[in-house]
Amino acid sequence: MKKTVLKPWLKKQWCIPEVGAEFVAAMEDVLEVYAEPYDPTRPKVNFDETTKQLIKETRQPLPTQPGRPQRYDSEYERNGTRNLFLFVEPQAGRRHVQVTEQRTKLDFAHAMQWLVDEGYPEATVIRVVLDHLNTHKLASLYEAFEPAEARRIARKLELHYTPKHGSWLNMAEIECSVLQQQCLDRRIPDEATLTHAIAAWEHQRNTEQATMDWRFSVSDARNKLKRLYPSLPS
Repeated sequence: MKKTVLKPWLKKQWCIPEVGAEFVAAMEDVLEVYAEPYDPTRPKVNFDETTKQLIKETRQPLPTQPGRPQRYDSEYERNGTRNLFLFVEPQAGRRHVQVTEQRTKLDFAHAMQWLVDEGYPEATVIRVVLDHLNTHKLASLYEAFEPAEARRIARKLELHYTPKHGSWLNMAEIECSVLQQQCLDRRIPDEATLTHAIAAWEHQRNTEQATMDWRFSVSDARNKLKRLYPSLPS
């Protein structure tokens, strides 16, 4: 089993703009979720999305040779962009990536339906950590499904939003970076190739049970990021 130990404040605290109570309230909520012990009936799942531009070669790349990496021609053909929805359960070392053409409210709603029905069908509730993108709302369920179905899915979800300017608090962002480095850092010509490559990466990471050990707590935040907290009246 691989484990990544995370201390995000060491690198990113200086990039946080001046914020106040709204920021720290959301931050402490997310950190308290992370601090709770593992419970398979109430899994903690991080959710994020990214994109991948599809690029076709106009000339066949030169293959790898001893002492010389594979070489690509500078010319290429753009073949559209695909959205990637990424789920990761850091404590269990599970992740799943869905490839979609768009990232609309309907796409988000169907991703949440998958999470409830296929990802964690035995869970009593799924705590989802995600950002404040305007599509990331329970209301999106009601735009995609009949009210009874929307409510059924919503009852299984407990959404915890990272604060504005606080995407570093979402461990799915870290997993997206791993996906980029290990799988997407090359030209991929079409959706079928992209889907196959991501499925192979996902299988390997899940087989390794690559986990994340989050070490930044509420007490750390109050100590190391005290400048972000509102000043109390004397």
